[in-house]
Amino acid sequence: MRFFFILIATISLIAGCTPNNVTVDDTLGSFFTKHKVTGTFGIFDNGQGQFTIYNLTRFKDSAYTPASTFKIVNSLIAIKTGRVTDDKTVINWDGVIRTYPGGDTAHEWNRNLTMAEAFKYSAVPYYQQVARRIGKDTMQYWLDSLAYGNKKISVIDSFWLDNSLKITSDEQLGLVKRLYFEQLPMDKRPQRIVKQMMLQEQNSNYELAYKTGWGTTPTGKEIGWVVGWIEENRHPYFFVLNLEGEKGMNMPEVRNQLLDELLRHLGFKEGKK
Repeated sequence: MRFFFILIATISLIAGCTPNNVTVDDTLGSFFTKHKVTGTFGIFDNGQGQFTIYNLTRFKDSAYTPASTFKIVNSLIAIKTGRVTDDKTVINWDGVIRTYPGGDTAHEWNRNLTMAEAFKYSAVPYYQQVARRIGKDTMQYWLDSLAYGNKKISVIDSFWLDNSLKITSDEQLGLVKRLYFEQLPMDKRPQRIVKQMMLQEQNSNYELAYKTGWGTTPTGKEIGWVVGWIEENRHPYFFVLNLEGEKGMNMPEVRNQLLDELLRHLGFKEGKK
């Protein structure tokens, strides 16, 4: 659990804290059971230095394909290296009609898109083109620099989808925390652009920013991700949801409902944190 132990070591030097900063909350498992999935959820209270985690072993030790959560890193690298100017950069549709994993026609993908639109709609073809523009050597340099998961690249335009690249929930949380504070090893401009693309909900009570992912395990199970943060009263909390279910499940619907239920159960979205 790289991020956790580095963080705890740092906090211990400053405030005398210990690994007791982790609260394992098994009651959160009932939400996974309700939706007939397994998985893990972790949230980090930055102000208190406190983790709340369900299924700690999976959170810190089990690595999975990042799927479309890799669009965070793909975007950062593309903007940093100038392969893409910013979130307004358009890549033209190649005319190929594509479908979503569930089989429905991907209408949002089958047109010219800006990066912001491609990020919002998780448009795989757009980001495959972005990856090809970046190239394998440059991509590998940045995966190494960011210490992203197992840093493994197979085919340049599919390695984050084909179970070559894998990452733990703990590593995902560490990445979004550094992104929020603009502490990744690159200039602040690409980090600010990607942070803005991640913003999903904003009102007087809170701001919620995240990126979703939907992939398949080597055994054919569905894997879902939501990684990001919720900010209330200028106080950020960083979270990762990782879930796994049977082939054919409605991953987008279950994933979003589960996140909302977990956050509300923990007292978020009411502006009282």
